[in-house]
Amino acid sequence: MKHVVSVSLGSSKRDSTAQAVFLGEEFILERVGTDGDMEKAAQNIGELDGKVDAIGLGGIDLYVWLGEKRYVIRDAKKLKEAAKRTPVVDGSGLKHTLERKVVDDLFSRGVLRPGMTFFITSGVDRWGMVEAISRNGGKLIIGDLMFALNIAIPLHSIGSLRTLGSVILPIATNLPFTVLYPTGSKQLERTPKFVQYFKQADVIAGDYLYIDKYMPEGLKGKIILTNTTTSENVEELKKRGVSLLITTTPVIEGRSFGTNVLEGVFTALLGKPGTPPHYPEYEKLIAQLNLGPNIRVLNED
Repeated sequence: MKHVVSVSLGSSKRDSTAQAVFLGEEFILERVGTDGDMEKAAQNIGELDGKVDAIGLGGIDLYVWLGEKRYVIRDAKKLKEAAKRTPVVDGSGLKHTLERKVVDDLFSRGVLRPGMTFFITSGVDRWGMVEAISRNGGKLIIGDLMFALNIAIPLHSIGSLRTLGSVILPIATNLPFTVLYPTGSKQLERTPKFVQYFKQADVIAGDYLYIDKYMPEGLKGKIILTNTTTSENVEELKKRGVSLLITTTPVIEGRSFGTNVLEGVFTALLGKPGTPPHYPEYEKLIAQLNLGPNIRVLNED
């Protein structure tokens, strides 16, 4: 049996363990939160090194993207280096492949439509998703400045994201990660913000913790496109009036695991991580596993 562990900077209250089968291989999938403690995360990774088949980084990105250019987040690199033998992945390989495919599939099926407005929490975290939405005729509200830097200025095109990102990312990726993203108990605090953009959007897409932290009470008729949702998250979204919850990763024992866990599964199946920037090995596995969006109707219109 193969074993994949996601070591997360997020709250330990979201910890879980599940079993699943991929291509005939049995897996234990585990998520271990460290409540924002970077040293504890590094220690956990070091202790797991050589004992599991793959380690996922949760609650932190190792890489963010502008087109085919990849930027490394300094704090995440330190965590990766705590493992000498076991491969460490952050999910960005699947955000670049699976999420792009999922969006194309949703447009081809008419679940998403040209002209819809998409509020995306972070374009550099979800470059594949942003590209696919734009290519299919979606209108973009990109929230990188809002969610990461608390600057209430939206971006509306891939071009503006690329221009801004080329200036900001070389600096931002070297900042302490806690400046850019809520960790530990801060993930559980809800403070509605940027409400006008949530209301303008037909679809709210991207990192679920950002969505959960800042979403307003009323989300009637909205579509949420995300992952890493628990059964409690699903009930909360239903209560707020969300019509559809679409997750880009499979739901296993009531939970949609993060892309870092699924990339860990792919890495364990392959014996190594995929090859950036196009990850052809992952594309092949996505087809073999017939992966696609998981769509749940939460409220009828």
